[in-house]
Amino acid sequence: MKPRSDLPVRVASAVVMLGIAGFALWQGGLVLKGFIALVGFGVFAEYVALAAKIARDPARMVTAVITGGLYIGWAAFALIVMPPVLLIAVLGLVICTDTGAYFAGRAIGGPKIAPSISPSKTWAGLAGGMAAAALWSTLFILFAAYILSGMSPNGPSLAEAVRTTRIGMAALAGAGLAVAAQAGDFYESWLKRRAGVKDSGRLIPGHGGLFDRVDGLLPVAIIAGTAWAASGAAGLGAGGA
Repeated sequence: MKPRSDLPVRVASAVVMLGIAGFALWQGGLVLKGFIALVGFGVFAEYVALAAKIARDPARMVTAVITGGLYIGWAAFALIVMPPVLLIAVLGLVICTDTGAYFAGRAIGGPKIAPSISPSKTWAGLAGGMAAAALWSTLFILFAAYILSGMSPNGPSLAEAVRTTRIGMAALAGAGLAVAAQAGDFYESWLKRRAGVKDSGRLIPGHGGLFDRVDGLLPVAIIAGTAWAASGAAGLGAGGA
């Protein structure tokens, strides 16, 4: 008998997750910050559960918990403090990376990147994820520049947006962050392999745990949030000089 597909369950769960996240983003403020903090706490709890299956002694367990706390806490804090427009850009980039990698991997196949860690990940999938992320970052920054051009006396201008946007840099940044997202995915897959489990949890029907859903988001949030904070600090330093 052919096994029943879990696609309807996965789609329904994805719709619910997007609805909840979208509502929190729309509300903003304390609702959004509380939502991110709650998800971060849930991810950390799942990380600790994985570490408990891996650690051979208390010292290693403590080291693992501290490492996970820094990793997940840094990402959650970055998401909480970054401006909404950057948060949307980061979330969209990770979604595009996962989507591009999935369809390119399914359509092209080919050599695996690290079959002992994640048997389904291929080099073609990575290239597809990088291309999708590069396209997203380029279109996003062009759209933002177009909106800003509307403040000029002549009104919004696509030509002006193209002229003032470093499209090549945006595409390279998107592709680079896609690699970071895939690295986060591999890291969680490596933890699950060592722990001997398929999913980090069972909270989300058809998807596993929270860690399974945000594994690629964590490193991207850290990089983007840190870069944004550093650029702000550099601007303040230049203004005070």
